[in-house]
Amino acid sequence: MSAHLHAAQNGSFSYTGTLQINVTSSVGFVPVPDASITISDSSTPEQTIEQLLTDESGQTAPVTLPAPNPEYSQEPNQPRPYTDYTIEVEAPGFEPVRVTGSELLPDELSIQPITMNPLEVSDDQAEEDINIPDHTLYGEYPPKIPEAEIKTDPETGEIVLSRVVIPEYIIVHDGVPDDTSAPNYYVRYKDYIKNVASSEIYATWPESAIYANILAIQSFTLNRVYTEWYRSKGYPFTITSSTAYDHKFIYGRNIYQNISRLVDSIFANYLSRPGVRQPIFTSYCDGDRVTCQGLSQWGSKYLGEQGYSAIEIIRYYYGNDMYINSATAISGVPSSWPGYDLGIGASGGKVRQLQEQLNRIARNYPAIPRITPDGIYGQRTLDAVKAFQRIFGLNPTGVADYPTWYQISNVYVAVSRIAEPGT
Repeated sequence: MSAHLHAAQNGSFSYTGTLQINVTSSVGFVPVPDASITISDSSTPEQTIEQLLTDESGQTAPVTLPAPNPEYSQEPNQPRPYTDYTIEVEAPGFEPVRVTGSELLPDELSIQPITMNPLEVSDDQAEEDINIPDHTLYGEYPPKIPEAEIKTDPETGEIVLSRVVIPEYIIVHDGVPDDTSAPNYYVRYKDYIKNVASSEIYATWPESAIYANILAIQSFTLNRVYTEWYRSKGYPFTITSSTAYDHKFIYGRNIYQNISRLVDSIFANYLSRPGVRQPIFTSYCDGDRVTCQGLSQWGSKYLGEQGYSAIEIIRYYYGNDMYINSATAISGVPSSWPGYDLGIGASGGKVRQLQEQLNRIARNYPAIPRITPDGIYGQRTLDAVKAFQRIFGLNPTGVADYPTWYQISNVYVAVSRIAEPGT
């Protein structure tokens, strides 16, 4: 798919970013083909910039759109480093959706997910409006309330769970803990981390800085899961969207492909200290408007530019005894990764399982070719894996590596409805 740009769009910006819209049904994780997409600048929503249609996988071709100077995202207190677009989606048999504030950074691919409600399962035929607020590094948000790095049970002094488990879902309370009017959202764990990282840091930063920030976000989140922090206090959720208490989660926001791919590669990782079983509660702040005893987001960016690796950035802020750990228990998947990449010439039960899962996914996503589940990784299997990778934003190598295996597992569970939120 080729990206394209209208010359008339370049009046105010000399730089561009790329936007792709992915549309799925809220029922059954089914793509919505032939959805009509209208894109406009959020400041002038009445002026259409682009009109697109989704393909059989529910995706648009990438479209290139104006974006601000890349330098704006490299220093704090600059002009807004992203443009925001309004996206309107209509499809026969579905409620229309309108997203305002979809953020586009220069030189990055932004992926805007759209979930549409079928008319037959909803009595409300009104348009769903999603408003994406400013990025946390640009807008005004309350600073994090300090907390202890290691959590203990007030009665026993013990941690709650016996081992670190990557949950299938995070239940996000979209407000402060005591706001009973705020909705709770069931969000798949990886999707949650991608959302938070896209909301908290800029995708234009060095990869090592992005990596370090994702590690801090994941460890913070898994500490909430491991200690059952909110559930132990009687709340029916895992974490909040308030920056005063937790991370900034923004319902319906766009994510960035480079952040998405990195999360897919390291989603089971968290930060540990010797002799401490629970994931470390890794406080962080922007490091400009707010300082804290933890990672500085802007500071991590500068260290990344100086050649610091992710673990070096982590140790710069948290100490030399911090190390990267990995959870071996991952909820919501039929089977764990075999421990090695599957490619041409591989054979056995793991290959057969992969083939069977891809065949089930292909019922929803027909761009994926069907395979005979013979347990042999041949050209047909490679082509199916490559098609899957293209659709779901992975590097299309045709090799079933760690991120590909777990993404196939996640999508398989979603389309076959093996697991449901709350079960």
